[in-house]
Amino acid sequence: MSRPVAVAITGGIGAGKSEALKAFARNGAATVSSDEIVHHLLRRPEVRDAVVARVGNGVLSPEGEIDRGALATIVFNDRGALAWLEELLHPLVSAEYLRWREQLAALPDAPRVSVTEVPLLYETGGDARFDKVVVITAPSKLRRARSQVATDDRESRLIPDAEKVRRADYSFTNTGSLEDLDAFVQSVMAELAPA
Repeated sequence: MSRPVAVAITGGIGAGKSEALKAFARNGAATVSSDEIVHHLLRRPEVRDAVVARVGNGVLSPEGEIDRGALATIVFNDRGALAWLEELLHPLVSAEYLRWREQLAALPDAPRVSVTEVPLLYETGGDARFDKVVVITAPSKLRRARSQVATDDRESRLIPDAEKVRRADYSFTNTGSLEDLDAFVQSVMAELAPA
């Protein structure tokens, strides 16, 4: 059983990681985002109950599910709560990702490349679980314009882009069009899964 080449996309807030993930999907890679995995995990009763026990019922929607906006507001204003949540979720996200990758490898017509978006890849040591890393960067002014969340406090916890680029296998400065991003992704896919 040969598994797909495992690729991680990382980069700063608003750099264009999600768009890069979509570009990989358009170019034939199997894709999943850490955000999708977190969304799924927060629906698990044991995860939901742990979160509510730590931060209170104010994070629950009327349907009894975690309101991710309310949770984000709490944890990004309380470093202790954020650290606790990351400690809870990161191992679960990794386990889910590895399970997904194993399921892909078991398919009769397994994809040649699997890609996931991992915002805190280097910060959590997650790069050890991937064959290749793609870093997406953009100037801070452009990233702030693209992002709907405050970036300054969050960015202070991240490894600088220059260090990420130095450690990555591929990097792309995302200041152009979606066509430019697609062209970059096509070149990476041609290397990872030559025809």
